Amino acid sequence: MFTYETTDRKEARRFRMAQFNGRPATVRSAGATVTGRVRAIVESKSGAMAAWVVTIVPDEPKTAASAARPAPRLCFAAEDNF
Repeated sequence: MFTYETTDRKEARRFRMAQFNGRPATVRSAGATVTGRVRAIVESKSGAMAAWVVTIVPDEPKTAASAARPAPRLCFAAEDNF
């Protein structure tokens, strides 16, 4: 799991929407890029500014075999068309 802290309201809202809709979210922090599902987003009130702690479960990296599309199914038999 990957934890990320932000003070940006728009970014926190984007993470909440990704969690609600079940879409993956991408975080770029310190030169690293993490893409995964948002597990939790918690507001931290331990300072003068509002901050949110986001927990992301990284997705498995895609391999060349899983990224390729399956071959189309072609039908050449005449009796299948009637």
